[in-house]
Amino acid sequence: MLESIQDRLALEVRGKPYFEATITPGISLGYRRLEGRAGSWSARLADGAGGNRIEAIGVADDLEPANGRDILSFEQAYDKARTVTRAAVTELLTVNMALERYAAELKARGGLAGNVSRVRHHLPRGLAAKNVSAVTAGDLRAFRDGIKAAPATVNRTIRILKAALNQVAEANEELSTNAWRVGLKQKPNAHQARNVVLSDEQVRDVVAAAYAEDAAFGLFVEVAAVTGARPSQIARLEVRDLQADRVMMPTSKKGTGDKPRHIRVPVTLSLAAKLKVAAAGRAPTDALLVRSKGDAWTPTSNDHRLPFQRAAKVAGLDPEVVTIYALRHSSIVRRIKANKTPLRTIAAIHDTSVVMIERNYSRDIDQCDASVREGLLDTSEPMADNVVALRA
Repeated sequence: MLESIQDRLALEVRGKPYFEATITPGISLGYRRLEGRAGSWSARLADGAGGNRIEAIGVADDLEPANGRDILSFEQAYDKARTVTRAAVTELLTVNMALERYAAELKARGGLAGNVSRVRHHLPRGLAAKNVSAVTAGDLRAFRDGIKAAPATVNRTIRILKAALNQVAEANEELSTNAWRVGLKQKPNAHQARNVVLSDEQVRDVVAAAYAEDAAFGLFVEVAAVTGARPSQIARLEVRDLQADRVMMPTSKKGTGDKPRHIRVPVTLSLAAKLKVAAAGRAPTDALLVRSKGDAWTPTSNDHRLPFQRAAKVAGLDPEVVTIYALRHSSIVRRIKANKTPLRTIAAIHDTSVVMIERNYSRDIDQCDASVREGLLDTSEPMADNVVALRA
């Protein structure tokens, strides 16, 4: 509506500007319709506390041609609003608002916006309410060191906050990134694998315990055990993803979401039969796995955590140590030790990389030396033709 001069002149004259052109979340371009003269452009910036700042930026080209200085077309006003509010954004933008904008950006590009909740879970109120421009390296270092978790978990959390702050800096070249470059340094020794790997019998026991807990939950856990997929991937399976003796497993939504959308993952015939029963009579785009109440599992939540803890305890496992991710680790290690599937294929069907498998499962890879022994050269002196080796 604001792009066209004709449409602007048809608006009702009023004191309050029309704000219909969003530049970025929290910043918008407005137009005030005036009686008997050209209207005016203004920029509005949300302050993060329910209020906003409005700043006049020029006269609209309603009656005179735009000159790019004081008389502006819609495009010129849009660009000027973005420039004028750049410094104001940094001045008013809080850490909490930066996280909100980053979550919106992740959602827009197909990433997992729920990852931002990982930061919010640990973020002190004082730091959340602090202006980005006022945040110090000490503030961020205290936040990092206050996260009570394994180094790898701490690093994943601070990476998200750093990405949110970097997004703010990209919109304002004058904002220094030194505070988070120093205060959010990665913790060392974060790549020490802490994978819990279960025996095949333990996996069967925990699956059986999950079915005893609840039939729908049992099916969810069996899919996790057979495919080695993450719970968030399993929750996003749709009816149409079931194809005979395999499922088209959705990839994780880490990063920008620019990876292939699905991976062909084989399943056992018995599991395929159960999934076929679960899918019967339902629309192709319905969730393949649902809870006993009929609602879908939530990809971004831990609604599986408590029932899995109970199942692990029934199976004789420590619920504080064994999580549903142990089924993923066990699946990867099982295939490595079988020594029949190339590592690249194992990585692909588990939606990971060879580098990550080598980093996290190197101990298990090193134990699989049966195949390489076939090529060993025995350098001892060969026996003469007339010498027969005696059997023990």
